[in-house]
Amino acid sequence: MTQVALIAVHGMGETLPDYADGLLAQLRTRLGALAGRVVMRSVYYQGILHDNQRMVWDRTSATGQVRYAALRKFVLYGLGDAAGLENRKEIPGSVYEQAQGEIATTLLAAHAVRPGMPVVFVAQSLGGQVLSSYLYDAQKAAAGKPVGAGIWRDIDAWSGATLGRSLTASELAFIGGATCAALVTTGCNIPIFVAAHQEMHIIPISPPTSLFKWINFYDPDDVLGWPLQPLSSGYRALVEDRVINAGGGVGDFLMRSWNPLAHNTYWDDDAVLDAIAAMLRRLAA
Repeated sequence: MTQVALIAVHGMGETLPDYADGLLAQLRTRLGALAGRVVMRSVYYQGILHDNQRMVWDRTSATGQVRYAALRKFVLYGLGDAAGLENRKEIPGSVYEQAQGEIATTLLAAHAVRPGMPVVFVAQSLGGQVLSSYLYDAQKAAAGKPVGAGIWRDIDAWSGATLGRSLTASELAFIGGATCAALVTTGCNIPIFVAAHQEMHIIPISPPTSLFKWINFYDPDDVLGWPLQPLSSGYRALVEDRVINAGGGVGDFLMRSWNPLAHNTYWDDDAVLDAIAAMLRRLAA
C-alpha cells in the first residue's frame, strides 16, 4: 500500500499546538478512503517563543496606553517570531536551531511510520521561510558544504543530544527532505527575508525529487503574502504562483484593505484545499 506524509508548518502570530486540526480534517473529508494512506503531522515551533512574547504583551497591554489590541497583538507576535528566528541564529541553541529541531523531530515521527515515503509540506506565512531555510541547509550539508547555523551545521551533534544516538542513513535522508515530492506555501513572506540581497544571491532550494512541485498561493490584498517567481530565475523555474482571494466570504471591504483575516484564512480556501488533496491523491493512489 502506497503511503504519503503530509507535514504542516504554521506561520507567524500567536499559534496553538492544534493549529492544523482544521486543515487536516478538511483534507480527510476530501480524500475519503484515501485518507488512511496519508500520515498527517504538524510542526509546532511557536512554543519556543510564546512565553517571552506573552510577557511583553501582558506588560504593555496592562498599561492601557495602546490601541487596536487585536492588530497590535498580531504584529507583536508576528514580527517577534520573524525577528527571533533570525536574530543571532548562528549561536548554539538559537531559536533558529530549535525551530529546525522541531521540523526534524516531526519528520522522524513520520519516518517511523513508513520510511522512505514521499512527503508533502504545507507551510503558512513565516513557515515557508522557516521550512525553506531548513531544506536549504539540509541540502548544503548533504553536498558536503559548510552550514552556518541550525541543526545541519552538525547534524550528528544534534541527533546525539536529542536522540542519544546517530541517525540511520534512511532517517538522515528523510529528515533532509530527500523524499519531498511537493511543497505548498500560503501567504508566504520569503521576499521580505531576501529583499536586501542581490538577485544572484537569491537562490531557492533544489528540487529534492523528480516529482517535486511547489505551488505558492497568495492574495494580492495580503501584504504578508507574496509571489515568488519574480525573485530570481531560480524561483521562476521552480515555483508556480497562484492568485486567490483568501477567505472570500469575509467581505469585500475587509479584503480590499489588508488585515489579519486576509492573512490567516488560506487554509480554509477551496482552491488551496483542492490543490493539496490532488497532490496527495496522485502520490497515494
